[in-house]
Amino acid sequence: MALTISAQLDKFVSSYVEQAKGDGLKIAFDSAWPSLCYEDTAQDGEFVRWSPKRQSPPLSFTNVEEALSLTLNSDYCQYFTRYYSDNLKAMAPQGQCELLQVFNSEDFERLQQNLIGHLLMKQRLKQTPTLFFGLTDEDDFILSVINESGEVALEQVGREPSQILAPSLAAFVEQLTPVGN
Repeated sequence: MALTISAQLDKFVSSYVEQAKGDGLKIAFDSAWPSLCYEDTAQDGEFVRWSPKRQSPPLSFTNVEEALSLTLNSDYCQYFTRYYSDNLKAMAPQGQCELLQVFNSEDFERLQQNLIGHLLMKQRLKQTPTLFFGLTDEDDFILSVINESGEVALEQVGREPSQILAPSLAAFVEQLTPVGN
């Protein structure tokens, strides 16, 4: 049986953290950008250990859905409301990618604003609503979820998705391999 997006994300995050054992995951500390992910405090700019932390309680996209009168794909919502984390680098069968994550609640608000802008652009261009969740190594290509079908697609910014990469977000995450930070 296929795992849910939450279970698949848990599995990926677990292997991401496991792969970094020894040196651990490191990030530049920023006192103006507080997060549960920091495992230490330090002077701004100094590297500290961090790790993804479960959101409790989980954040919500309800305000975005109400603002746009649009029900967002539930896997997509679960994806961004599972962890506080720095972005996660991964290798997909198609090449390197970076899974966007939210580092704190302010970051989640920023994500929501960017998502609203993205969806309004799609509406203006009379294109299928898509929900971005990842970056590729090609600047103007993003990874997105087609809102209605839940399929993961490669999308050139401002265009309709050009290639379906997986039937669901869970299936896409399942095929990823963590890449060290």
